[in-house]
Amino acid sequence: MKFNFLTKINPNKLLWFAAAAVGVLAIVFAVWWNKPLLIDNGANILDKNENDDGPASGLTGLACEDYAKRPIAVMLASDQEARPLSGLSQADMVFEMPVAPNGITRLMTVFQCRHPDEIGSVRSARDDFIPLAAGVGAILAHWGGEHEALAKLNNHIIDNIDAMKYEGTVFYRKKGVGPPHNGFTDWERLSKISDDLNYDRTNRFVGYSHEESEKPKNISGIVGTVNVGFLPPYDVRWDYDLSTNAYKRIRGGKPEIDRVTGKQIAAGAVAVMKTQSRFLSDQYLSVVTTGEGGAVIFQNGTSIAGRWSKDPVVLDDKLYFYGLDGKEIKFAPGPIWVEIVPE
Repeated sequence: MKFNFLTKINPNKLLWFAAAAVGVLAIVFAVWWNKPLLIDNGANILDKNENDDGPASGLTGLACEDYAKRPIAVMLASDQEARPLSGLSQADMVFEMPVAPNGITRLMTVFQCRHPDEIGSVRSARDDFIPLAAGVGAILAHWGGEHEALAKLNNHIIDNIDAMKYEGTVFYRKKGVGPPHNGFTDWERLSKISDDLNYDRTNRFVGYSHEESEKPKNISGIVGTVNVGFLPPYDVRWDYDLSTNAYKRIRGGKPEIDRVTGKQIAAGAVAVMKTQSRFLSDQYLSVVTTGEGGAVIFQNGTSIAGRWSKDPVVLDDKLYFYGLDGKEIKFAPGPIWVEIVPE
């Protein structure tokens, strides 16, 4: 049996149904248009609609509830005995460089959006990291320091929290970890002491520009591996993961895992800074972190040649990265790792 529905519908009803259909489509389109665009960047999700989930962090370009809060930077060990580190997978930005003639490196982790329940192993401050902490407007947490850095920090060149003054309260010795690698803290303790010391908790950092994360279309042109020129056993490699559009960290030939979360460390962008260094003694290395020099930025499976620049006079001047065209580089969303390599 055949049915001809059009002949059964009165013209006025047909117009009504058509208008209703247009209305439904308009509503669906409006909902779709205002829906946040989610981009997978490893463990991070970038919300492109800032009106829904709040503005993005100036460090990562990811939606961040505490985007207006001042970051806290923490000095961490790099020694084999201190691995795996705690809290590393939750850092929004990390700076890494050699600090001794034997090639040993140190990390300065910057936290703003994610708040680890355990951070460590906390180690001493080095003078070369101070301009970098100031450049992102961070409070610097450390366990003592080499004499030049400690003199500056004790004179309050930047707001800082020294474990030598707050061991047993803000910082503690973790059981089962041998000294000197057993110094730990957490975000809550650092945040509370910052308030108690009446440090400004408002974020003053102007932030980095970020672009929409986009996986490479030309698979054959992918830069799959980034080898950072640190000496073993501090040698670092970053492997690009196309499925997450992130770089996964390998150190000493092994995947670097966070002690607490069990996650492999991943970055949205890896910036390799080329600079100079000199021996201060048989124990300390001085690395240049102000001025300017060459740089290569790895993100979205590609490499961008350029340069870095930081005012040597204005301490809290931002560390800039420029392309060869002279324009400031826009980072892919996600944690930024800055690898500082003396030539």
